[in-house]
Amino acid sequence: MKQYEYDVNIRKRLRRVEGQVRGVLQMMDDGKGCKDVVSQLTAVRNAVDKAIAHIVANNLSDCIKEEQRSGSDENINTLIEQAVELMIKSR
Repeated sequence: MKQYEYDVNIRKRLRRVEGQVRGVLQMMDDGKGCKDVVSQLTAVRNAVDKAIAHIVANNLSDCIKEEQRSGSDENINTLIEQAVELMIKSR
């Protein structure tokens, strides 16, 4: 299986998410209200959703380019279907 190299920007994005989660835990430790905690968790979820979309889109693009380089376009529809399924499953 091909080892995938992840973009530096996606790593930065996920490190920010990691910081957001630590912030939510601190809010909980500090006894902050439900509305504030849920608001921050929603921001975390949105950031993770964007990261997932970015990773799937880049992977799909790489796979399609690889198929085209190999001279075979017959698997492209399957690749697109798999990417869509991944996005649906992630929600």
